[in-house]
Amino acid sequence: MIDAMPTFAAFDGTELAYHLHGERGPLLVCVPGGPMQDSVYLGDLGGLAAERRLVMLDPRGTGASGIPSDLSTYRCDRLVDDIEALREHLELEQFDLLAHSAGTNVAVAHAARHPDRIGRLVLIAPSASAVGLIVTTDVRLDTARLRADEPWFDASFAALQSIVAGEATDDSWSAIDPFYYGRWDAAAQAHRDADDRHRNDEAAAVFGADGAFDPEGTRAGLAGFSAPVLFVAGAVDLNSPPPMVVEYAALLPGAELTVQPGAGHFPWLDDAEQFASTVASFLAEPVR
Repeated sequence: MIDAMPTFAAFDGTELAYHLHGERGPLLVCVPGGPMQDSVYLGDLGGLAAERRLVMLDPRGTGASGIPSDLSTYRCDRLVDDIEALREHLELEQFDLLAHSAGTNVAVAHAARHPDRIGRLVLIAPSASAVGLIVTTDVRLDTARLRADEPWFDASFAALQSIVAGEATDDSWSAIDPFYYGRWDAAAQAHRDADDRHRNDEAAAVFGADGAFDPEGTRAGLAGFSAPVLFVAGAVDLNSPPPMVVEYAALLPGAELTVQPGAGHFPWLDDAEQFASTVASFLAEPVR
């Protein structure tokens, strides 16, 4: 198992780091979410490193990557250039790209801007800000109600109701944590507790600043994107509910969509074998 931490120079000279996991198969560039969280929480994506060599990027200002002199470069649209710099550093004419959550905004913006550079695209529990989709309150509440049999449901659902009503407290946000996992067990709780230590909150505040997203332009750019695309949604994911992901996938004709049963926002944690098998099989499919 390779666990290295090479670095490369971004478009503005900022030194960025990435981690390599796995010893077989083509490279798969992986972009974490957060937004602006380092790649540690992705682990080896449920064992996907047994099938592909994973290039886990630490976005600028996170993990082992440097802090830029111009903080406006934390904006989502600016981060596309970091993906391009990584591609050039890896000396790849075309590459496979996987992204999770907020990181999918960067991946989709890259696909729209450079449609010929990506061989296959995998979008895990996607955020849809880049294409202008929203999750309605009704959809979010209906998704949460799927967990009604959980012992923690009543308190967490009450907190969610206060959030959507605009009456949230700090305790409200922590109370809904169980909704993001298919199983709220010790492993999930440890995963959640580690989040704050691996996210750059200053950078996250800039990620979605004015000008970060151009839904109309991104959708137009995606019209010329013909590479195979896989969407993976968790059946009980409060953050990226399946109805929204279905709508998103429809924007890319021919895209594949799998809804992983019992999974939340981190499907590789809820059923590692199924997640890794689904993604590996898609990446190995012959190009039609």
